[in-house]
Amino acid sequence: MPNPHELVASEPAGQTAKPRNARSKAPVFVLGCGRSGTKFLYHTLLSAGGFAVYHAESNAFNLLGLRFGNLAHRGNRRRLLDEYYTSKLFHRTGLDPKDIDERVMRDCHNTGEFLRIVMEAIARKQGVDRWAETTPLHLLFLPLIKKLIPDAVVIHIIRDGRDVTASLHRIGWIRPLPWDRARAFLVPAIYWRWVVSKGRRDGQALGPDYMEVHYEDLVQNPRQTLARIGQFIHHDLDYDRIQQVALGSVHNPNSSFRGDGKETEANTIGRWKKMFTAPQVRDVESSLGTLLVDTGYVLETPPSERRSPFAVHFMNFLYPLYFDLKIWLKSHTPLARIADKRRMGIAESDAKSQ
Repeated sequence: MPNPHELVASEPAGQTAKPRNARSKAPVFVLGCGRSGTKFLYHTLLSAGGFAVYHAESNAFNLLGLRFGNLAHRGNRRRLLDEYYTSKLFHRTGLDPKDIDERVMRDCHNTGEFLRIVMEAIARKQGVDRWAETTPLHLLFLPLIKKLIPDAVVIHIIRDGRDVTASLHRIGWIRPLPWDRARAFLVPAIYWRWVVSKGRRDGQALGPDYMEVHYEDLVQNPRQTLARIGQFIHHDLDYDRIQQVALGSVHNPNSSFRGDGKETEANTIGRWKKMFTAPQVRDVESSLGTLLVDTGYVLETPPSERRSPFAVHFMNFLYPLYFDLKIWLKSHTPLARIADKRRMGIAESDAKSQ
C-alpha cells in the first residue's frame, strides 16, 4: 500500500510540470466558524498533493501569539520554544527541535514569522514547497495575518448556520450565560453570526486574496467547487486523486453525530431539521438574522411567524458584545498569559487521547 505522505508530497502523475508563479506557492489559510467543514476542506487540499501534511491546528495567532507576548524579545521566543517542544502541536509536525530552533531564535520577530518558519520546515522535510493552515479561530485575526504574512490567501468556508448551530449545541462548545440555559441552543447561532460576519467583513477587505466557499457546494458538487478553489489558489485539485489519497476527514468525517450510524459528509446537510422544533427554528433563524439569507440560504419560518420573544432579542444584542469583550481581553490583557495546556496538548492525559 502506498505511503499517504508520499502520495501527497508528489506531483499528480501524468502531468507535465508547469512554471510556478508566486500565487502557486502562497500559504493558504482555510478558515471558518467551528463545525463548518474547515478540517474537511483542509484535508481535501492536503490529499491533492503538493502541500505540507500537518494534522493539527497551529493555534499560532489565537493562542501562541497571545500567550507568549512580543516575539521581538529573545526571552519570549525562548519561552515559546521551550513550551512548544513539549506540546502535541509540535509533536505532530514531525520535526526535531534543531529543525527550527536556530532560525526562530535568530529570525523570528512576530507570530507570522514563527508560523512560516515552522510550516516551511515541515514542507522541506516532506519535499514540498507549499503549506496550508486551518485554525478556525484565525478567522478573527485576518487583518493581523495578512499584515504579517502578506502573500497569504484565505478561503472562508461557510456552512448553513442552522447546521453549525445544531453541531455546536450538541457538543457544547459555546456555552450560555447561567440565566440563558433554557435557551442554550441559541448561543451557538449567535456565535455563528458573530464569527461569520466578522470574517466576511475583514475578508472582503483583502480583495482578490479572499474567497468564500459553501460547505454544501463542496460536498454536493465537489468537482466544480474544487476547480473554482484550484483556480483561486493556483493549485491542481484533482478530485480523483483526492479520493484516492483521502487523508484525515476526507476518509473519516469529523462529525459531532458520528454515533448516529454510517457517516458521510453528504448526510450532514440539513440535520437541523430533525434536531430543532418549529419554535426553536424560528428563534434560531431570528438570531441568524439576514446573514443566513445574505450567504445564500433559504429561511424555513414564514415571514408572518418570525417574531421572537423579547428574551431572544436581548440575547441577540448581548452575546456579540460578550464575544467581543472576551476576544479583547485575551488580546490586550494579561489573561492571555494564563496557560492553556489542554489546547496546546501539554497535559499528559490529553496527549494520550489523540
